[in-house]
Amino acid sequence: MTKEEKYTLAKWAMNYALENGAQQASVNISNSRTSSVEVREEKIDKLEQAIQNGLTIRLYVDNKYSAHSTNRLKKEELARFIEQAIEGTRFLSEDEFRTLPNPELYYKGGIDDLKTLDSGFGEVDPQKKIELAFAVEKEVLGKDDRVISVSTGYYDGLEERVMVTSNGFEGDSANSQFGLYSSVSVKSGDARPESSWSESSVFFDKLKKENIGLTALKRAANKIGQAKIASAKMTMIVENKQVARLFSPLIQALNGSAIQQKNSFLIDKINEKVASENLTITDDPFIVSGRGSRLFDSEGLATKKRLIFEKGVLKTYYIDTYYGKKLQMAPTSGSSTNLVFETGNKDLQGLVATVKKGILVTGFNGGNTNGSTGDFSFGIEGFLIENGAIVQPVSEMNITGNMKELWSNVGEIGNDINDSSSWLTPSIVFEWVDFSGI
Repeated sequence: MTKEEKYTLAKWAMNYALENGAQQASVNISNSRTSSVEVREEKIDKLEQAIQNGLTIRLYVDNKYSAHSTNRLKKEELARFIEQAIEGTRFLSEDEFRTLPNPELYYKGGIDDLKTLDSGFGEVDPQKKIELAFAVEKEVLGKDDRVISVSTGYYDGLEERVMVTSNGFEGDSANSQFGLYSSVSVKSGDARPESSWSESSVFFDKLKKENIGLTALKRAANKIGQAKIASAKMTMIVENKQVARLFSPLIQALNGSAIQQKNSFLIDKINEKVASENLTITDDPFIVSGRGSRLFDSEGLATKKRLIFEKGVLKTYYIDTYYGKKLQMAPTSGSSTNLVFETGNKDLQGLVATVKKGILVTGFNGGNTNGSTGDFSFGIEGFLIENGAIVQPVSEMNITGNMKELWSNVGEIGNDINDSSSWLTPSIVFEWVDFSGI
């Protein structure tokens, strides 16, 4: 289905809903294509491909709201589907806060293409995908006698969407991604240390295709000899790809639903200092080819570049239309785009060199955070640092504390941005962290 055909069908479905009892409606039509190859023991272990099309309609009927999805896109079937959806909505309770956004807040065009789609997505030869997965495995095979197992793979995905609303919004977007990964386990006595590595890109020709297997092997081998060490309050460095595990509770606490439901430790903290002055983060939706780049959000609200934290001061929340009405707050957007950290001047090795005694965290094993208080507990693994050098691998240890205190004790931020995510996280130093071990 072409983009123009999607628009035509979406407008028809929207108008049909209005003609049959809905006061407002929003329609989203999307299609996706994905493929993946997984290789193990020099054989293809899994080969998958999927093509999906679907329509989601959001209905506002007599102050009642519901959302419905279907992959049956013929008008005759859609007509009955919409009629039944409207009838079903009438049985729900009224909710005065459910409405479409203010049309003045919609994206209205005028911004250049953000280049989030590889126009040659469908031109990658399936045989090439298989060869890439095998090439990653080949990097590991025969390189180390301690290797027990190797799993490698290739994946890609494309999603295209159009959206229309009955109060004036029309917009479309398209995204692609390509990736390679490897997971390696090695033998060390009775233990089987394991590690992985991956690379991804919006564009196939920019996907890093070398040293993925070798990096996974090196990271697994470096874990040989892991052990607990004595409990202590120490400096902690969190590797860039692992920072999201600690940052996620902070972002969740900024969500309108968490604030309205009193499940946020950052309620009523706008323009207050809630973190270290070393923490400055900008939400930037306009990064060309960024993983989270977009011109409008899931409601059609125009995206804006804005500060989230400025030198530790909280500047905004993530508020959609529904929770904005409930909280009597202006809507911003219900979710983040590209989160850009203001960085320091040291890479990970440079950060390690500054630590007298601490732990470099390279992985988290379970754990949880209390949304309302910020108290947390996580299992960790990584490496003991003494006098600026890594001296031994550690595992089966925990960190405990409170998110507000943790982020208030940021010592230094690295310059080694993880650009494989919409959260552009660098490695971060946290001071005075409680580690539990022996």
